[in-house]
Amino acid sequence: MQDSQNAILSIDQGTTSTRAIVFSLVGEKIASSQLEFEQHYPDNGWVEHDPEEIWSTTLETCKSALSSAKDKGYTVKGIGITNQRETTLVWNKKTGKPVYNAIVWQDRRTSEFCSSIADQLDMVRAKTGLLLDPYFSASKVKWILDNVAGARDEANAGNLAFGTVDSFLIWRLTEGQSHFTDVTNASRTNLFNIHTLQWDKDLLSLFDIPESMLPEVKQCSDDFGVTSEKVIGQALPISGVAGDQQAALFGQCCFEQGDLKSTYGTGCFALLNTGESALQSTHQLLTTIGYQVNGKTYYALEGSIFTAGANVQWLRDGIKVIQDAKQSQTLAESLDYDHGVFLVPGFAGLGAPHWQPNARASLFGMTRGTSSAHFARAALEAVCYQTFDLQQAMAADGVESGKVLVDGGMVANDWLCQFLSDILQVNIERPTNMETTAIGAAYLAGLQLGLYKDLAQIKESKHIERTFTPSINADIRRILLNKWQKAVSATLAFSE
Repeated sequence: MQDSQNAILSIDQGTTSTRAIVFSLVGEKIASSQLEFEQHYPDNGWVEHDPEEIWSTTLETCKSALSSAKDKGYTVKGIGITNQRETTLVWNKKTGKPVYNAIVWQDRRTSEFCSSIADQLDMVRAKTGLLLDPYFSASKVKWILDNVAGARDEANAGNLAFGTVDSFLIWRLTEGQSHFTDVTNASRTNLFNIHTLQWDKDLLSLFDIPESMLPEVKQCSDDFGVTSEKVIGQALPISGVAGDQQAALFGQCCFEQGDLKSTYGTGCFALLNTGESALQSTHQLLTTIGYQVNGKTYYALEGSIFTAGANVQWLRDGIKVIQDAKQSQTLAESLDYDHGVFLVPGFAGLGAPHWQPNARASLFGMTRGTSSAHFARAALEAVCYQTFDLQQAMAADGVESGKVLVDGGMVANDWLCQFLSDILQVNIERPTNMETTAIGAAYLAGLQLGLYKDLAQIKESKHIERTFTPSINADIRRILLNKWQKAVSATLAFSE
């Protein structure tokens, strides 16, 4: 590597907070800043963010991290951006002002519309690798154009821009000079053909979205413009962009076909590298772009679980049975395997492999003796059971992995990692550097800037902190999984 004092700023714009982290070229965290922002729930199943709050937290955290890194003698050479995927923004090209709040990936308001075009599913899936679900961006854009006064006319006149969060931040950071996205974020919109790597006219027509709104699509390591000195005080190249789950795939150095990572943040997302082939799932998984560098596109199979860490947030903020997320491990450890309570966390519908947007959370097996410990353990176990469902779907599609690389805030919980290993019956590897999403964006930026010569050099900075191996009794595991499947079946039956 070059000058050890060189560094990269990574913007990690997530669902509940914005972080800015400066990394050295060997992956050491030099400086960081984080700010949470408000979640808005204007109606049943609706989830929104204030775009100006996304922007202000980005601006403040970037300035703080850059200042701290400078004080420590580091020179930031460029910026990588990773973001909550599918979350949708529409803004005026002249003023830069959003016409409506950001509609978050968890939002379910377009369920009826997606159902109404179900006869187009085969076409959509063949082109995008995705399903027709409110999760993805296209139906959210259509909703904004159809429901915000004057938006449809402005869009048809070429005055509005659409973007996922990365595009919005790039626009603001460059003062409107750059309207770009990368292939991974584009691949999550239901508007992008993952085989031709182009916005698709048939899909634009289906969702009634003018092509003039769309950003230009680039590789993950590419030139996304230069920040305005007036905005963050420095003119820095934006040279790496990827949606959060793909950034984590890259940050975990899953560069080989068959490499599998599973991230446990607000939701849980398992991505399996399938190489340069876009493997079409027959078991309700998504086919998506893993990353694109040096002119080569690498694909992935993805299983999406809508709530993971959000289950623990519900314990803390919703029913208030814990005061701190760390309590969930202590409570879980206080019970035996046969405690009898199962949570099916359909708080935002059920994702893969069921894709039931109308599902709601269900709790089974309660007695008068049910306590906060049962709630906590069931919430953690549910994440592991759902990951098992994804693992089974991937295996049925013909790809198996002998280990799972984990990351995200939840996997600091040793009990969770062990139970996950027990249920999946594979080794679980937890990296020393848990900031895999943020560092993935930094790696992509550094690759474009020539700070890393190739993927092999990036992989040298990857280290495993702990490996968890299966230890559960086979009969106990079988009983638990049988009860889980019964709970899921009952939940799905209730949602019909």
